[in-house]
Amino acid sequence: MRANCKKPGPLLLLAVLAVPAAGSASAQQQEPRDSNITVNGERPPEAPVLTAGPEIKGVIFAHSGDKLKVTAADGTSTIIAINDATRIKAGAGLFGGSGGKLSADSLLNGLPVTVRTMQSASGLVASQITFKNNDLKTATMIRNGTAQRFDEQAAATEALRGRMGDIDKYNIKSTTNVFFDTGKAALSAKAKADLCTTATAAETTNNALMLVVGYTDSTGGDEFNQVLSERRAGSVINFLQQACHWKPYRMLTPTGMAKADPLAPNDTAEGKAQNRRVSVNILVSKGLDGM
Repeated sequence: MRANCKKPGPLLLLAVLAVPAAGSASAQQQEPRDSNITVNGERPPEAPVLTAGPEIKGVIFAHSGDKLKVTAADGTSTIIAINDATRIKAGAGLFGGSGGKLSADSLLNGLPVTVRTMQSASGLVASQITFKNNDLKTATMIRNGTAQRFDEQAAATEALRGRMGDIDKYNIKSTTNVFFDTGKAALSAKAKADLCTTATAAETTNNALMLVVGYTDSTGGDEFNQVLSERRAGSVINFLQQACHWKPYRMLTPTGMAKADPLAPNDTAEGKAQNRRVSVNILVSKGLDGM
């Protein structure tokens, strides 16, 4: 009987050859991981938690980079951060336009503001800053007289005192004082009436000029009072020119004298009330007086 041997077909050979390969792949999949390999990673930073902060009202005393220093009427100061999300608004009109967001360049020293804040881990952050158009106009007028450091402001005050020395060139024909609330530069109804009465009377004086000088009481720091005295003088000048129609060319350079030259002692409430003033002096050059 003869044995019948056949050669293996091609399908059988492929199956035999595939077995080691599959076994090898299975071995690779089951190979244990190297315990000496460490993968390091960092969790994404969490967004800072902000809570509602206080509303701050006062005058911008200094503006540097993304920080504001706002000084209240009682002389206390608060540092507030600003960022791209801070909304800066003014009333509609000359500076505010349609009331849209303004740039941080409008935050001038001496500008009265109301600041809504949020409290972060690093301090207060402004969510919204608002101010009045007229206050921005006044702050723009006096920006060159505002300094952020005491030594600079002291030098400016001395320069103002020197400017007052020119008063010797004039005869003072009359002086009208208008008075203000503590820390304020807003004119009262009586002050407005007195200013227009003074302007009308001055119209009858030949060659008359006005010298407007602002003052404060002793409440608050020197730098704050310097800015406040200039704001008060600016408020008086604006009203004299806009409401009382006094011509700008008949106005001498306004001056802020802070708490210098008080009318009364600053140790009583009555004395302080007399010192929170703007003096409107009607002058005539000595060379022209009587002409």
